[in-house]
Amino acid sequence: QVQLVESGGGTVQPGGSLRLSCAASGFTNSSYAITWHRQGPGKERELVAGIAMASGVTTYQPPVKGRFTISRDNAKNTVYLQMNSLKPEDTAVYYCKAGLIGGDRRWYEYWGQGTQVTVSS
Repeated sequence: QVQLVESGGGTVQPGGSLRLSCAASGFTNSSYAITWHRQGPGKERELVAGIAMASGVTTYQPPVKGRFTISRDNAKNTVYLQMNSLKPEDTAVYYCKAGLIGGDRRWYEYWGQGTQVTVSS
């Protein structure tokens, strides 16, 4: 029932921009966080940015700070990742993840299928 769907990936030249979307469904409230992760060729998956759906508090990892902006539209249950000044090293499959602590006090994670971002050199 819980589902995350990413969209907005594509191929751009260095310095270009893209906006990724993560549409979440199946949640009964806003007590969860959405994080964006990416995995480049031959690399481990890494955290990019995150946002708490209830408060809107955001966090960014150093490689993207100042270039990427994460935001949310709670009415649409959608999180966006605006990516500006893209660099070749940003090339990766980008995934969104929902994280929450359930009533049983366990940690639950739900992942989207990923969307490819390619920045040519």
